[in-house]
Amino acid sequence: MLLAMARIATAANLPLLPDLNAQFHPSDSTPWTIVFVLTLITVMPAILMCMTPLVRLMVVFHFLRQALGTQTAPSNPTLLGLGLMMTWFLMTPVLNQIDQQAVEPFRAGQITGLQAIDHGSKPVKTFLLRYAREKDLELFAAAGQLPRPNTPNDLPMRVVVPAYILSELKAGFAIGAVLFLPFLLVDTVTASITTSIGMFQLPPVVVSTPLKILLFVMVDGWNLLAGSLLKSF
Repeated sequence: MLLAMARIATAANLPLLPDLNAQFHPSDSTPWTIVFVLTLITVMPAILMCMTPLVRLMVVFHFLRQALGTQTAPSNPTLLGLGLMMTWFLMTPVLNQIDQQAVEPFRAGQITGLQAIDHGSKPVKTFLLRYAREKDLELFAAAGQLPRPNTPNDLPMRVVVPAYILSELKAGFAIGAVLFLPFLLVDTVTASITTSIGMFQLPPVVVSTPLKILLFVMVDGWNLLAGSLLKSF
């Protein structure tokens, strides 16, 4: 049977085996879009936490929940969803610049994939440098033994990104400390009153927590907090 198949293939000028090179060596027109999408899906959590305002927002939300004394309200998914939506709102101008400078030229075939990455990183670096402190930039530049740059734009992303994270953490902790002060005052006054009237068996937090929630609702705290966070960028 094999001999007959060989004779038929020889008579018809057909190859006995498929062209393996054609299967395992694709052409140079590799769909870079698929590569970009898969890469973005993999590193998306790190990008969101390291190169967007989400770091500051989540730190402030955590301090607010601790100051109110509500350990699980709002829940983590609720705060994360609010943080993501505010991050999307704040990053829209940067995303538009990336789309104009990198994505559209790449789709039109005007630039390569590596050039698109280089062009798309420039708006992101400009955003990060706007909020990164000079002290933090100097720290990582000195740790990396880099020569002194002429401008901050000459620094590589491996210096700008961690410096931005440190700056955002400092800003988030500073806002959180300010948030704690009015609620700390309520806790102190409540503890003094309950202790002075001899209510030793009733923890002060049982009385102060409803008062803090009521105070936060009366001053429209979520609106004030969201407005202050948006203005800080």
